Amino acid sequence: MARLTRLEYAANIVKLRDEARFSTICIHAGQEPDPSTGAIITPIYQTSTYVQDGLGRHKGYEYARTQNPTRAALEANIAAIEKGKAGFAFASGMAAEGAVMTLLQSGDHVVVTDNTYGGTYRLFERVLRKYQLDFSYVDSSNLEEIEGAIRPSTKLLFLESPTNPTLRLTDLRGACEIAHARNVVVVVDNTFASRYVQRPIEFGADLVVHSTTKFLNGHSDSVGGIVVAVKDEHIEWLRFIQNAEGAILGPMDAWLVLRGTKTLTIRMERHNANAMALAEFLAAHPKVTRVHYPGLPSHPQHALARKQMCGFGGLISVQLGSLDKARTLLEGVRLMSLAESLGGVETLISHPATMTHASVPPERRQAIGVTDDLVRISVGIEDIEDLRDDLAQALDHL
Repeated sequence: MARLTRLEYAANIVKLRDEARFSTICIHAGQEPDPSTGAIITPIYQTSTYVQDGLGRHKGYEYARTQNPTRAALEANIAAIEKGKAGFAFASGMAAEGAVMTLLQSGDHVVVTDNTYGGTYRLFERVLRKYQLDFSYVDSSNLEEIEGAIRPSTKLLFLESPTNPTLRLTDLRGACEIAHARNVVVVVDNTFASRYVQRPIEFGADLVVHSTTKFLNGHSDSVGGIVVAVKDEHIEWLRFIQNAEGAILGPMDAWLVLRGTKTLTIRMERHNANAMALAEFLAAHPKVTRVHYPGLPSHPQHALARKQMCGFGGLISVQLGSLDKARTLLEGVRLMSLAESLGGVETLISHPATMTHASVPPERRQAIGVTDDLVRISVGIEDIEDLRDDLAQALDHL
């Protein structure tokens, strides 16, 4: 079998992205059978360099920081999944966000969803402010707050929807329209939803970031991040910065995420169904103070969720009234695992105030709803009756 030229391969990806349906794209985009053996699964190209035919003559690959076939397959796969033009895979979700922020320069201003991931807040406040970038945090569920925060120096609107961990939503189409009217680039962190649930580029986003560690990988065995871009100037710069800074995703991790995206559709269907069932169970439980889940009619943005999302995702947050009650639940579950991260096939339960958002100052945590009694559940794909029974027995101890 002759290997496709890179231009032919890129053309095939564009055709698949534009013409195929979602599950087909997840399984096939970016991946051709191995030309030497016919292997249907993309090989793990565990190499640091590539032999060249002669001076200035090579097969499209020179050095593994710059190019790797396994990583290239993943980048093409996720770019097609998100309906972007190009993807760039990094060593973690934070490395991907860091790469996006190199589009800015000293003096630029960024408007950010206030209830953003603690690691994002730490990067912006503890690292990037040192380089004279400025950040304003707003409740991006309120479009008027977004509009009011934009200044002449604003270059970027960084949105997280649903937010981590209180699951507030941003009207992505409305936010993009406001930003673009002021020549502001829109970045959407789509980690919590995944492309199965939410389509930021179709709503107008310029850049989409993911921690591939989460739903895209789906098996809790890889750490990585990706940026998907639609504009040529962003693509050119991200390609340069990926090579220049070198925070690349390794071939083994790229292969693991490729394996994960093949089952993204069926996993997300189960995540959605299980989370909805558990949210309804928790909302009806007398020992639960409040449930945050976009699929519940009680969620303040339930109507937007129905309009903007395909399903409501696999994350639930619950409030129990006190830290002691939260601790009792966290330490009382038997099937669920007390751990950071999310998006794996197994159910994880965590305490955002002391885990994912520990780097956020206490007064700020309170202001954005990350209270000491808040527990986050990343609902896996186990049998729903077993998950419900596990929560029930743990809640009995409150």
